[in-house]
Amino acid sequence: MTHVLVVGGGILGTMHAWHAIARGHTVVQFEREQQARGATVRNFGLVWVSGRSAAELPATLRSRELWEGIGTDVPGIGFRACGSLTVVRTEAELAVVKEALARSDAAQRGFALLDPAAARARNPQLRGEFLAALWCSRDAAVESRVALPMIRAHLAGTGRYTFRPGCHVVDAAVTAERVELVDDGGGRHAGDVAILCPGATLHGLTQRVAGPLPVRPVRLQMAETAPLGEAFPTALADADSLRYYPAFAGPALERLRAEEPQAPVAAEHRMQLLCVQRLDGGLTIGDTHAYDEPFGFMVDEAPYGHLTGVLEGLLGRPAPPVRRRWAGVYAETTDKTQLVHRAAPDPRLHVVTGPGGRGMTLGPVLGEQTMDGIGL
Repeated sequence: MTHVLVVGGGILGTMHAWHAIARGHTVVQFEREQQARGATVRNFGLVWVSGRSAAELPATLRSRELWEGIGTDVPGIGFRACGSLTVVRTEAELAVVKEALARSDAAQRGFALLDPAAARARNPQLRGEFLAALWCSRDAAVESRVALPMIRAHLAGTGRYTFRPGCHVVDAAVTAERVELVDDGGGRHAGDVAILCPGATLHGLTQRVAGPLPVRPVRLQMAETAPLGEAFPTALADADSLRYYPAFAGPALERLRAEEPQAPVAAEHRMQLLCVQRLDGGLTIGDTHAYDEPFGFMVDEAPYGHLTGVLEGLLGRPAPPVRRRWAGVYAETTDKTQLVHRAAPDPRLHVVTGPGGRGMTLGPVLGEQTMDGIGL
């Protein structure tokens, strides 16, 4: 039995703790806040197979499988195999979808082209006008704001897991026999292996032990509506998402970009509409992308107006009022050949960060890969 120290209470840290416990080890997990407040709880909770690149697809499908297993063990996370509809309105957008459908991995993604009637059979709330929709049966969702507490409660039930909230780890020392973490109150915590999952906190301890990181922060804006009052059974994406997800890259997408530029506000904020219904009936909608620091501290209203307008066009009626708006920052590796940035300054000390917007989707498989790599 190995004593594993995990720093970071977000999805990556929690999935590393999950796999360590599943393999019979003991875990202490540290989180500097009382609860994780970063990208994990500010995202859609989508397990997004449809848009991942061909190179990422095997890991994504494995992660989807792992999420389903976690959902069976911990029903409170709200895992649901809802699938997604990517709705297109023009022939140029439809050509991008057809090109993706012709690729050899389309069946693995659960892709199918639906006419409007078939799309509405999947999601009757789509009463607006559109040309067709790409159905992806492999996409899924979890409840991002409750998943981590539910998973931690499950892990605590093993008797081999301890969560230390409000404990900010500021230093690490490694010897031949152990690793020791030091918190900002002077507390010392010894273990056999330490795994640092710092999220977007890329300075301080992370930079000190791993050096300069090929990772950049990305800021996003999102919102949540009041309850819709009706079931919204699938996740939803508009055709702007085709422009940003690597699964759709190709000649048809290049033609779309040349012939049909995005609306100015969407282009300025690098926007797409993604939408998923929460278990309380509200719709989470987003999102924007900003890459140039320093980020502003205020949220911009124009993106919310654009997203609401797109959603209402697909619903064919007014959307419920927005009741919450927020911004967040996640970390993204700048090495596009990697799912995440990994550093191991010592066999007992590992850093895992920078999955980008894929963190919720890939968290389980990234934790599994780390455990395999360490040999635990």
